[in-house]
Amino acid sequence: MIPETVQTIAPPQDGVKARAAEKNTILLVDDESANLLALNKFLSPDYKILMAKSGVQALKLIKKSRPDLILLDIMMPGMDGFEVLERLKANRATRDIPVIFITGLMSESNEEMGFLLGAVDYVRKPFNAAIVRMRVDLQLRAKANTDYLRRRAEQLADDASRHALEVLAGQGVAIQAMASLVEERDSETGQHLYHTQHYIRLLADTLRTHPRFRDRLDENFIDMLYQSAPLHDIGKVGTPDAILLKPGPLKPEERVVMQRHPEIGYRAIVNVEKKAGRRLDFLVCAKEIIRFHHEKWDGSGYPTGLAGDAIPLSARLMALADVYDALISRRVYRQPMSLAEAHKIILEGSGHHFDPDIVAAFVARESEFAEIAQSLMD
Repeated sequence: MIPETVQTIAPPQDGVKARAAEKNTILLVDDESANLLALNKFLSPDYKILMAKSGVQALKLIKKSRPDLILLDIMMPGMDGFEVLERLKANRATRDIPVIFITGLMSESNEEMGFLLGAVDYVRKPFNAAIVRMRVDLQLRAKANTDYLRRRAEQLADDASRHALEVLAGQGVAIQAMASLVEERDSETGQHLYHTQHYIRLLADTLRTHPRFRDRLDENFIDMLYQSAPLHDIGKVGTPDAILLKPGPLKPEERVVMQRHPEIGYRAIVNVEKKAGRRLDFLVCAKEIIRFHHEKWDGSGYPTGLAGDAIPLSARLMALADVYDALISRRVYRQPMSLAEAHKIILEGSGHHFDPDIVAAFVARESEFAEIAQSLMD
């Protein structure tokens, strides 16, 4: 007499096949003790065997010890084999366990139903020992191959994710290193570089659902904006100290020299790409910001006189962030403006200096701009 749930562990055998088989567990499910005994006799020399006499008992047993393969009777009282299989396939933890149906009532409709539900094979009663062993071995080999491919895919995905993180980290370090060149020249300007990071991200987050911008402002683009922002004034490394650090208004000829810094910075990044031998995607946004953040919406800016949407979005966002921080920050040639004064100048620049929709985003989040400004000053 076989109890409701029985576990039989095959003794270790010599040889490679036996050592491999020790890793495989097979669950036999049948309400007839004779069938369980017969299958156990065929398979126990090579496999670890678990047995259950009902679908309910089988599901309980699987929760404790997940098998590599299940031989499942169809016609059982209470819960039949089809229902057991449906429950297995509905559970993420068990849906990949291969199931071979065992039945004495072979019909095309039963066979079709079993395969539709996800069975991998059928074994007929009365059992032929050689056929049972061959079909079991075939499915276990198939499962081993599937498991290997799944683990390999997961490993490759992990490796790819790890590599992507390493690349992103490297890009961030490279950007910060380049930006620090300006900070070394002028500590006030250096702080400005990092302040604008926070302002530009706040603007982008505000506009990411706007009809004009939602196709561009996804997570990756906003991340690139944030990382690239500190590079916007990198061209100032080519500006003479007498002009860059002058404690007063610039003369017209000095202003001309100062206004060369966008092109100087742009050429510097292009040279980095030439040395790399390819276009560097993480610097695309940086090049736009560096070269065009002094362009104005009405076309009166420099260095190329672009207007409206011809100015890259990244540069339009930076234009407002740049001006706002410059207005409220201390400079060697003037005291910082109040937030109210800065507010007035930004609004007056709508449609002239700045994209009107970007100004609207600033107004909508102006209190947060003020909070960021205060926290950075602190």
